[in-house]
Amino acid sequence: MGRPKGDGNRSKTRPSSSSLAASLLPSGSANVGFGGFIGSSRLEFPQSTEEITPPDVDGEVAQHLKRLGRKDPITKLKALTSLCTLFKQKEGQEIVQIVPQWAFEYKKLLYDNNREVRRATHEAMTSLVATIGRGLAPHLKSLMGPWWFSQFDPVPEISQAARKSLQAAFPAQEKRLEALFLCTSDVFLYLDENLKLTPQAMSDKAVPKDELVEMHQRVISSSLLALATLIDIILGMKFQRSDTESATSERKNSAKAKAAVAAAAIVETMFTTHKRFLEILKSPSPGVRSATYTVLGSFIKHVPHVFGEGDMKVISSTILGSFQEKDPTCHSSMWDAILLLCKRFPECWSLCAVNKNVLPRFWSFLRHGCYGSQQISYPILITFLDCIPTKVLAGDKFLLDLFQNLWTGRSTCYSSADRMAFFKAFRECFLWGITHASRYVKREDDVTKFQLLLIERVLFMLLWREYFSGGNQVERDGLVGSINGLIGNNRDQNPESPLDMRNIKQSQSYIQDLGNYVAQILSDIFRKGHIMLDAFCVSFQRDCLEAIKQLGCPEKSTKHVEQIISFMWLLEKQAVQKGENWPLVYLVGPLLSESFPLIKSVDLPAAVKLLSVAVAIFGARSVVPWFLSYGREVSHKLFVDGEDSKLKPEVFLQIFEDDFVLWCLHGGDSSSLSARLDFLLSLLEDTLFYDQWRRILVHATNLEDLSQTDSNSLDVDRVGVLALLMEKVRRRTGNKEFGCESSDSKGYLPEHFQHELLDSAAVCVSRHPLGIYPSCARFLGAVLGGSAEDDHISLLSRNSLIIVFEELQKKLISLLMISSFTWSKYASSLLMYRETKDSLENPRLPIRVLDMAKFALEVLESSFFCLKNFDESCELVPCLLATTFFIKWESSMMTLHNLNISLESYRDKVDIEDLVSTLAVVVPDNIRAMIDLGESTHAIHSKIGVRFWRSLSLYSIQQLRNILIATIRFALFSEDVYETDKVFIVYSEWVVEILGLLSRDHDEEQAMLGHLLSQSDCWPLWVEPLDGEPAAVRLKIEHLCTDMQISRHHQFVAFVDKLVSRLGASKLIGGSFLENQSSSLSDAPVELVPSPSACYLRIWLAVEILCTWKWQGDSASGSLLPFFTECARRGKSSSEGKLLDSILIALLDGALLHGASIPLCSFNVWPASDEDVDKIQDPFLRVLVSLLLTLFIKNSIWGKADAYVFLEYLLNKLFIGSALNKCCLRILPYILNVLMIPLHMKHTMSDGTNRELPSDSPNEGWLQCSVSDWLQKSLTASPITLWPTGQPELEEWVQVALSCYPLGPTGGTSALNLDSSRDVSHEEKKLLLNLFRKQRSDKALGGRDTAVKVSLDICYSMENPLSLAVQMTLAKLLTVSVGYCSDEFDEDDWIFVLSQLRRWIEAIVVALEEMAETVDYALQSTPASDNSAGFLEKLEIAAQDLDSSSINIAKIALFIFSRICGLTKTEGDKFAKSLESLRTAMWENIRDRVFEDVLRMFFATGVAESIASSYAEQAASIVASTRHAHLSFWELVSATVVNSPHHANKVAVRSAELWGLSKGPISSLYAILFSSKPISSLQFAAYHILSTAPIQQLAITKEVGGLCLDDSGNEDLEKPRYAVSSSEEPFSLREEISCMINKTPSELGLDLEDQDLANYFVSWSLLLTYLESLPSLSPARERLIQYLQDSGSPSTILDYLFLHIPLKLGSSNNLKKRESDTSIETTRATSAAKEAIRTSSSFFVVKSLWPVGPEEVSSLAGAIYGLMLRLLPAFVRSWFTSLRDRSLSSAIEIFTKTWCSPDLLSDELSQIKGVVVADENLSISVNKSNYEVTAIYKKEEAGMDLVIRLPSCYPLRPVDVDCTRILGISETRQRKWMLSMAAFVRNQNGALAEAIHIWKSNVDKEFQGVEECPICYSIIHTTNHGLPRLACKTCKHKFHSACLYKWFSTSHKSTCPLCQTPF
Repeated sequence: MGRPKGDGNRSKTRPSSSSLAASLLPSGSANVGFGGFIGSSRLEFPQSTEEITPPDVDGEVAQHLKRLGRKDPITKLKALTSLCTLFKQKEGQEIVQIVPQWAFEYKKLLYDNNREVRRATHEAMTSLVATIGRGLAPHLKSLMGPWWFSQFDPVPEISQAARKSLQAAFPAQEKRLEALFLCTSDVFLYLDENLKLTPQAMSDKAVPKDELVEMHQRVISSSLLALATLIDIILGMKFQRSDTESATSERKNSAKAKAAVAAAAIVETMFTTHKRFLEILKSPSPGVRSATYTVLGSFIKHVPHVFGEGDMKVISSTILGSFQEKDPTCHSSMWDAILLLCKRFPECWSLCAVNKNVLPRFWSFLRHGCYGSQQISYPILITFLDCIPTKVLAGDKFLLDLFQNLWTGRSTCYSSADRMAFFKAFRECFLWGITHASRYVKREDDVTKFQLLLIERVLFMLLWREYFSGGNQVERDGLVGSINGLIGNNRDQNPESPLDMRNIKQSQSYIQDLGNYVAQILSDIFRKGHIMLDAFCVSFQRDCLEAIKQLGCPEKSTKHVEQIISFMWLLEKQAVQKGENWPLVYLVGPLLSESFPLIKSVDLPAAVKLLSVAVAIFGARSVVPWFLSYGREVSHKLFVDGEDSKLKPEVFLQIFEDDFVLWCLHGGDSSSLSARLDFLLSLLEDTLFYDQWRRILVHATNLEDLSQTDSNSLDVDRVGVLALLMEKVRRRTGNKEFGCESSDSKGYLPEHFQHELLDSAAVCVSRHPLGIYPSCARFLGAVLGGSAEDDHISLLSRNSLIIVFEELQKKLISLLMISSFTWSKYASSLLMYRETKDSLENPRLPIRVLDMAKFALEVLESSFFCLKNFDESCELVPCLLATTFFIKWESSMMTLHNLNISLESYRDKVDIEDLVSTLAVVVPDNIRAMIDLGESTHAIHSKIGVRFWRSLSLYSIQQLRNILIATIRFALFSEDVYETDKVFIVYSEWVVEILGLLSRDHDEEQAMLGHLLSQSDCWPLWVEPLDGEPAAVRLKIEHLCTDMQISRHHQFVAFVDKLVSRLGASKLIGGSFLENQSSSLSDAPVELVPSPSACYLRIWLAVEILCTWKWQGDSASGSLLPFFTECARRGKSSSEGKLLDSILIALLDGALLHGASIPLCSFNVWPASDEDVDKIQDPFLRVLVSLLLTLFIKNSIWGKADAYVFLEYLLNKLFIGSALNKCCLRILPYILNVLMIPLHMKHTMSDGTNRELPSDSPNEGWLQCSVSDWLQKSLTASPITLWPTGQPELEEWVQVALSCYPLGPTGGTSALNLDSSRDVSHEEKKLLLNLFRKQRSDKALGGRDTAVKVSLDICYSMENPLSLAVQMTLAKLLTVSVGYCSDEFDEDDWIFVLSQLRRWIEAIVVALEEMAETVDYALQSTPASDNSAGFLEKLEIAAQDLDSSSINIAKIALFIFSRICGLTKTEGDKFAKSLESLRTAMWENIRDRVFEDVLRMFFATGVAESIASSYAEQAASIVASTRHAHLSFWELVSATVVNSPHHANKVAVRSAELWGLSKGPISSLYAILFSSKPISSLQFAAYHILSTAPIQQLAITKEVGGLCLDDSGNEDLEKPRYAVSSSEEPFSLREEISCMINKTPSELGLDLEDQDLANYFVSWSLLLTYLESLPSLSPARERLIQYLQDSGSPSTILDYLFLHIPLKLGSSNNLKKRESDTSIETTRATSAAKEAIRTSSSFFVVKSLWPVGPEEVSSLAGAIYGLMLRLLPAFVRSWFTSLRDRSLSSAIEIFTKTWCSPDLLSDELSQIKGVVVADENLSISVNKSNYEVTAIYKKEEAGMDLVIRLPSCYPLRPVDVDCTRILGISETRQRKWMLSMAAFVRNQNGALAEAIHIWKSNVDKEFQGVEECPICYSIIHTTNHGLPRLACKTCKHKFHSACLYKWFSTSHKSTCPLCQTPF
């Protein structure tokens, strides 16, 4: 530890430790004061610690003691720690032997500069003395000096440790004192030697100079403090002898006295030796100076005799002149020394030049704020003043200078404590000066003058002017009679003033404190005599009058008057509250007498406020006499007897009315009106209140015959005055300005101000036709009250209140009557109660009505809570409240209808205020005004809150609910809604709003909902609730017939749907409420809490909405079905499960009721899809099937037991007695189609086989018997082909039987393998097979030989209207038969099935091809100038020609075909064996023809869309929409296309080319791939064909002859060549992919939709797949790469890839991120990139791309990036190096290095090792661990070794090429070969092995003599690998075409680069 071993920085002559310093020095060298050397004399310490170590001392202790001499502080600390431990462990006798050695080291360690070393030293000392105890005594004198010295270490922790060690040795204080007395001389001598030390004497060459100085200063300051403390203890102790004193005590006292005498002698010597410590006082260290002041104070106090006459002169000048000390840490000891000197030696003032040395420094000390020691120095000033002899001062000038300099120092008082210390000191000094003024004047007559001078120049000119100016020195100097020049020693005589106060603005707290102290000083002066106060009062009045006069000047501010007002409040606090009246008599009263006329003349608020404050402080009747012009000379008859300051009541009232009321109410437009009214109200006296208030109202309500209706009769200004007055009255009664008064006081309660004059004025203003001004609204709002919840007391009587609100209601109703909405006018009729019907006129002027309504709302806003005063039984209150709702609703509807707001923006901004604020359109004024009214109403409702509504009376709230709900229902049932979705959102928000405001509990809320959902003539349509049984449902037999009624019904359902989304289905249907209910009613509930009773259960509402099925904006499947799914999950025993059961029963009853009108089941044999469900016409059956599908199949919530229960319930209704229920028979196939799946559900066993789940119902055997019975009944029917003449009932039984045999795709549509969903018995299979063979019997088809022909003729006889239905039933039968009985088929059976399939498929092929031809013909026959309407109409007609039934039949045929294909692929399967009866050639022929037909179908729909898209996007959308009507069919087509063989694809493409339409097969594939209305499966099928040979090259390039599709399917691809002309020919892409690949960033934008982005990425995936298929170094590949380089498109795709590969920008270089730290998109992108690199394909990503989402796009982006790294590394590297965003490039590098580069590097090195074959010239070795490739090239006698080092982030960073060995090659050639290798590797867009191979070829050609290109100095071009072919005709040099093109482009000339001749 410590300094490292070795000589290092240590010289041979310098000692290694301080303990050896003396021994290494020459014997004649000078003594130094460190360690064993103190002062100028050497102590007799040994040369080293080894010499004083006793022989029997423990070796370990000795070793640690040696280590204490080391210089390294760490070594010392460790040694001290070890010693501390050893001292505690060893015995005292053992440790006491090392005390001398420890004392030696202890003294040195105390000087150490390291704090920790000193602290550890004292801890070791503590352990030592605790161990040796009394053994310390012999060594005490040698230790006590340093020990005492250490008690005063400047570091508190160290000094505390030193005291602790001393206390450990001497626990009792008396013992410590005795030890100190015992060693007094030794301690003094030690301290004396310390004081003699110099930095040089303490020198050690290893210690830096600054540390040495710091050490010396610390030793000196500690020694001085130790000396001062020792003097105080030794010499300050008094020894008094007591009679009871023992001999021991006497001896001790005697010894102490002797020690004190000896100490005094030593101290005197030290005082002389150190030259009175004055040299030390000059130290730059504040600690040393402070300690010196302390020492001098101790000498003055205890050894005053040492100061001789000569010493006193120097000491006096030094100490009294010490005010130049600027360090605040020295000031405490400095003041102690000064005060001790002044008290001990008063004559010291005469021994120094006071005016020259002392006072100037003292003034500077004060001006600078005591240099920061305000809290120390200011309290001492008053004591210091007492100590200054008067004779040495220059009279009154001293005090004036004192106050000026003290005042100047206020600028440095930044803290509150400093400021308070200053003000307190200033106040004390000022009062001291007033009291001791006689000390500074010679004559007694001049004392008063001097006191008045101090008051004038200090109190007024300094303190008051500072306060009056607000602390602004500039304004203070500008006042009349400025301080400048009035006080003798001004600022010009003090150039060192610390701060210019002219630009300083003091804080408000400073001004407040200043004012308080001024008021306190005035109180103190008044107690000393009012004569002195008069001087201040005269100046005070002069300043105040001048400030009031300046109010008339516009440029003057009012802050002077505000300061006067603030000062009056301070006087009230400091004097008036204490019972003193001098502020009124001497200050305020005279000021008011002089200023009142002036205040009236200037008429400004600040001046009038001065009067109000005076009245508030001193009382009206005490202040008013001072306002009178005759002042105190007024007759005493006017005053109350015995009280000369208060007027008589009658006199006061008369003066109040004549002089104040008229003046205060006059001038409504004056700026001082508000202040005058405040003044008027302040004059109200408790005993005279009513008389005063009446007089005010008489003048204030004189509105010049308000009862008249003449438009000129209303004095608006007077109403404004009255409004302002009443607002102030209301604030006064609310105790908001005047504070809380006693309830017995008049004028502080609202009822005190009620008066009939006020009632009359309010009624007149509300009725007046012109009473719509803001002042009128303010007046009514003020007298009505109710602006807040706690302010509902009105200043009007109850009758007047009702009249005023009736007038407001009329104005609001007039607004509703002119509305354009019918519901608004209907609402106005509801609001006309009997009092308003007769008096309400029909409004004619809309603008006038809007103004009146605005006025009424303004009044309501300020008086809403006042309505609670009379809402118990008054009809007015609910009508008025409802009107506010209607106005807000009117505004929202007007906003919606006139401003064309989108649904999303409205839902995000429900509040009208937020909604309107986002509009950037111009609207008409009347609409804008109406919207503003709505905003106002919304603001009112937001202000009053929910508590107001729920606190209304039961009568009012019930009436309000009825009015609002009736209006909403009228709007729903009586108006046509155009913006349906938006409007219903608004309506639902209305309902949610009133539910939240007006329902106080769950029952009230449900009652309101019940009222809202009650029946009408068009609601409900299908079911209705039973009277008295709300939970029961009654089916409606008679339905609506008019379109209007149906439209209204759908509107109401759409509204209820929005309401469900807002409130939740559980609340609206289940009658329940949320368990965690909150104030927000926005989210649908999850938990159902049953209501107390079932009276709110609305099963009928659920059935009604479900039966409506679809409405604008939503459907039942998206609205209620998810809710019922959650209900089912809770179980049948729950209330939710019972609710669901009731709904299912109601739906089944409805389906049975309408069963007769339901057509035969058109479902397929597999479970019904959503598409199939939508085709069911009956509403009950449609919902029933959809709900069962959701519960049993989609979500698998219900199982087999539930299916049996429901089926048994249904079959019990099949027969009514013995009669067949035909309605039940008709719906039974629909239900069986769903239920048979869960009834016979299979699960996969451990051996991979499917087994049927064990039965859990005893009725399964009964079900099998029922199915067999249904098959028997079906066999009794005639063949299906003869059904037109058959029996309808038997047809239905066939449908029922077929529904019992469900089939399902086992692997989705892509697997195309049908799985029989149940195991059937042998008997059932036999019956089913007989039913199948019956259809091909001779009777049905005319004999076996003609079976196929006859059956097809019958099936496709389109003249028979039942033929399609017959075909559908036959197709279903064939599907079931193949699925369940194919193992029993013979050859005839298979021939029959396959023939049917092909014919059905061919029929739809023909239809689709006809549609394509129709589209092409329509486009060709449409003139270019014709509008698009005709062409689009033709397209729509062609789309309608596709028959849905034919497509359904073809869909079944494809399912059967997939089943048969699946059987042929399953070897060993029992069903596959049945196909052995079919001849292989026949099967393969039929299979190929079907595949070809499906591909023709696929190309036909694509061609039609491609042709249509060439005309318009809308036309393509029409064609694409035909596919969306049959999604499941096209999914089957897509799956078949994906599984089609290559030769079938080739034949289909050739057939499409020969078709002769305007668009070919490739265009059709791109049209499907990039369809405007895409279907995922079709897009993948198109991509599959485009990316698969032999279509792949045709899909990418326009080149002809590159690929020949012959009958054999062979592909004639060009072989790779490097230096042929074909590699330099231009390359061209197909237009379909070129327009996608070459999109620029401006065309792409940054906000691409997912689908558009996917199309862009898929195009690149196709291109990269094609590039990967091309042979390396082939001309086609080179041309394609050159094309990409010229286009610049790789940079664009790379930019967009990393917009969709989420990267963590700014992340660290931590390679492997934890899975929890990465997003799903990032994880999928990394996985895709790794897989793409591994497989060189993106097919696995594209396969799962659709439907497109963010995660899928990220995966595709990752795969494309991986492919580009593998196939185009040079492009990626070039793009990466061009990035300017460092955080992005860093993130990309980390991503690539972590996830991509390892696989790339491994693959590259493997290719190099396996592909590049070593020959006689080139050998290659690979180092996979270091990513290095070594290429050794030898040619004859020449050779070189090149090492290629791949970076860890390959290929983002360039590779490093280095030459490790050369042989026989010139340096120029070596450098050229290295650069060429680097260039080939850098520019190679392919494998690294190819680059090495090309480089070798380049070098070989150089040896062969081939001439290199003079531009790039390479034979083979580094990018396109071409040879130099273009020769200059002059110089004959050959160039690469690419190099020459670049030369021409950059040089801007076409001359030869060498000879400069035109090329």
